[in-house]
Amino acid sequence: MWQIGKQWAMARRGVITIAVAALVVGSGLGFGLAGGRLHTLPAVAETVMPAVAAPAGAPGSFADLVERVGPSVVNIKVTKVEKVGGADFMGPEGFDPHGPFGDFFEKFFGQRMPKMPREYRQQGAGSGFIVNQDGLIVTNNHVVEGAKELTVTLSNKQEYPAKIIGRDPKTDIALVKIEPKERLTAVSLGDSDRLRVGDWVVAVGNPFGLSNTVTAGIVSAKKRVIGAGPYDDFIQTDAPINPGNSGGPLFNLKGEVVGINTAIIPNGQGIGFAVAVNLAKNLLPQLEAKGSVTRGYLGVNVQAITPELAKGLNLRDTKGALVADVIKGGPAEAAGIKPGDVIVNFDGKDVAEVGNLPPLVAATPVDKTVAVTVLRDGREQSLSVQVARMPGERAETASQAAPAQGKWGLALRDLDARTAQRVGLAPGDGVLVAGVEPGSAADKAGVRQGDVILEVNRSKVGSAADVQAEAKKRDGSGPLLLLLKRGEASLFAALDAK
Repeated sequence: MWQIGKQWAMARRGVITIAVAALVVGSGLGFGLAGGRLHTLPAVAETVMPAVAAPAGAPGSFADLVERVGPSVVNIKVTKVEKVGGADFMGPEGFDPHGPFGDFFEKFFGQRMPKMPREYRQQGAGSGFIVNQDGLIVTNNHVVEGAKELTVTLSNKQEYPAKIIGRDPKTDIALVKIEPKERLTAVSLGDSDRLRVGDWVVAVGNPFGLSNTVTAGIVSAKKRVIGAGPYDDFIQTDAPINPGNSGGPLFNLKGEVVGINTAIIPNGQGIGFAVAVNLAKNLLPQLEAKGSVTRGYLGVNVQAITPELAKGLNLRDTKGALVADVIKGGPAEAAGIKPGDVIVNFDGKDVAEVGNLPPLVAATPVDKTVAVTVLRDGREQSLSVQVARMPGERAETASQAAPAQGKWGLALRDLDARTAQRVGLAPGDGVLVAGVEPGSAADKAGVRQGDVILEVNRSKVGSAADVQAEAKKRDGSGPLLLLLKRGEASLFAALDAK
């Protein structure tokens, strides 16, 4: 469960009706007494808020709904293994050779015991919901990220081992799979865009590890941006959500999932957040098919339009996304979009504010040509843009990635122009690490997916073939020395396959 560190103070404001007694005489004249004299007062037109009928949708009980959807909600037990490097080795019965008796141990055995890394098994629990009768389950990425073991418990107490099918950290959505003995009860996915502030919602999950707990409340707000990721689109609810509810479903009164319970505010009461299910709908097919998400890319930096900017740019209002910068070589530049343009429509969908644009672009299929309407010098212009693949999210295929390099455990890919630009290099200046085999020499040496290999054994490399050639020179003759670029830093890694 994400916890939003910043404390928010929020108050619910009610409508207060103040009754004022007045003496009304004749045709609209009011009178009052002051100092024993009668003074006329101006008439006050009484404004009365029209009464609202009791909502027909307010249930007397949620029991029928919960009974229907309960079998679709699962508990997910997560086991993670954390290594603590350099911890002192503890001998039998807690004896520490590096403690007070370390000198005696050294004299007796002639050497000190080496410092050994320790492994700690950590267990946690989250929630999820079944979206396919064959055992596909949706949960949060932060529930399963780094998991060594996953165990799913159904509402009937049956337990199954689970495996991760796909993850998307940017939206905190993950898909896991079990192999059930029988067909399961799957949820129906609703339309989160049709939710209204004030609608009833029901959260089902496993707070604090307590299975099948139900809470209810209303939608407090929509489209909340809480700084959790680049595609924030959260439903705020006062239905109590607690640690362990992460990944569980938020239902409307029809029993449809409208959100994925995700975040809370520490010490906040009645302030919880769920990922809008419409955001997840577009991602689940990709996660099932490929294990990751490929997003569209426009190649612009945009910002909100303030009243001051609108005045300076001679705009009628603050609607749209102001283009602050156009990325060189990107789709926007090729289409003729310029800094200072205001994007007001993308692929037939209005862009009312800057936050509307990123999810629209991200959800657009790669290579699709779309119409983009911009305001330039107060005039509307329609441009055609061919959406590209988001840099850094290029799907790996057999033609793009070299196979793992034997005993070293590296999968490599040549730097294309877009990836090279993202990491601040030119094509041919290095080789991208597309994957690292768990437990391999590269993994043990700390090489990570996304690193760029600049040198192998002090020789510069510009292609996967270069790395292969240098690696062959070291077969059976010592470690492989790599110079890596990781973000803004450079570091060495020595791969020993023994």
